[in-house]
Amino acid sequence: MPGARVLSLRGLAVARHAVRFSFEFAELGFASTYWYEDVDFHALAASHSEEALRRLLFHVAAFEAAKLCSLRPDRLELGAYARFWTPALARLWRVFFREVWAQWRYENDDPEYFGPEVAGGATEDGEPLVAGVEAPVDTLLFCGGGKDSLVAMRLLERAGVSYDSLGYSSSIYGPAAVQHALLDGLVARCRPRRHFRQWILEDFLDSPVLRLHPELAVGTLCAAETPTSIFAALPIVLQHGHRAISLGHERSADHGQLYWERTGEEINHQWGKSAAAESLLNDYIQRYLLRGFSYHSVLKPIDDLVIFGLLRGDADDVAFTHSCNLRKPWCLRCPKCLYVWLGCAAFLPREVVRRTFGDDSLLADPRLAAEFSALRATEGRQPFECIGGPEEATILLAACAARGLRGPANARLPDAAELLALLERHVDVDLEHSAIPCEIRARIGPRLVAGAREARMYLTNVLRRAA
Repeated sequence: MPGARVLSLRGLAVARHAVRFSFEFAELGFASTYWYEDVDFHALAASHSEEALRRLLFHVAAFEAAKLCSLRPDRLELGAYARFWTPALARLWRVFFREVWAQWRYENDDPEYFGPEVAGGATEDGEPLVAGVEAPVDTLLFCGGGKDSLVAMRLLERAGVSYDSLGYSSSIYGPAAVQHALLDGLVARCRPRRHFRQWILEDFLDSPVLRLHPELAVGTLCAAETPTSIFAALPIVLQHGHRAISLGHERSADHGQLYWERTGEEINHQWGKSAAAESLLNDYIQRYLLRGFSYHSVLKPIDDLVIFGLLRGDADDVAFTHSCNLRKPWCLRCPKCLYVWLGCAAFLPREVVRRTFGDDSLLADPRLAAEFSALRATEGRQPFECIGGPEEATILLAACAARGLRGPANARLPDAAELLALLERHVDVDLEHSAIPCEIRARIGPRLVAGAREARMYLTNVLRRAA
């Protein structure tokens, strides 16, 4: 592939219930299709104009293009859609590419690549749209099927906040039918007014492009799943009149897994879920896409230790959760599976752990000792995964030891005094810096505070017992 590497957006094709984005990179073609059960794009175009709809959907295309920039193109050509590349979108896209692709730059030893030059573009930013209908409920809550989704749904229900839920499948996570069956099983335990479904079919991330094209000199791929999924949900919001999208991103996602001394930056696999990313997306969508809209996470004021504590009130539902991105529902080998198992084993009855994971003795398995220890960043960094920080993992390992779940990874841990000092950094509630709308914050705030207090008491007693 000699000469300049050019990535081109070739198509943005809209059907009644689906939209397809197609790209070309040298001689290679890639595409992603988003299917919607409850969106009629023809009706949306009639209500808001074809141009307005395509401007909205272009944001999905822009972040779909970002993952293809893992192939290190020199230039991104937007063709007929360049008029939607506004100054505000360019600024947003560049920030996300810099922060999310920090992991890619580290893994590929390319600290100077900050994305391609973008050809063309608009000179003015667009005006926000207004939904033409008013929804029976204001909030569309993402349900990914894991512990955070369960806690978020129960939190809203007990606070008297009505919500709709959204679950999407992606071809990179396996068969869509399996994913939706798992999501539906968890949603059936809760009480959303309505559950929306979305199917994403893409042919890039699981392709053999790196294996078959070593001349690209690229070792790993990266995608900004959070902003892409938020923009892809906006047609649902626009058609059904929701005023807010809510997620279950916790405060633990605000911290990175590695400090790269070469560049002086913190690398955070979860930056797209961070409070900084949430603020940028919320502000952008309000100002340029949907008037009167809010994007926030109801769990952002708390860390994972409080979330695991909140699971104790819904222990019977935990077996309906799943989190593995490799083999659903659980592979019990990847860092994410081991971390969630660890938190559940530290807080929940052993019969619940067995019912959820099929195994309550993973810590005793010497083959997993290095993987459990890596959660504490014992080699200077944590795995790049959606997990809590090393201090939280240390506390969970100690709590498991106190409950009789022992193995090589929790044989040597800090003493009780140090553990209790660590604990205090992770069982507070920060509502002041939250983007949660005031009305919802007033309802869920007291429950978050109570949950944090109970988690502190529980872990304090367990850790003191261990001493």
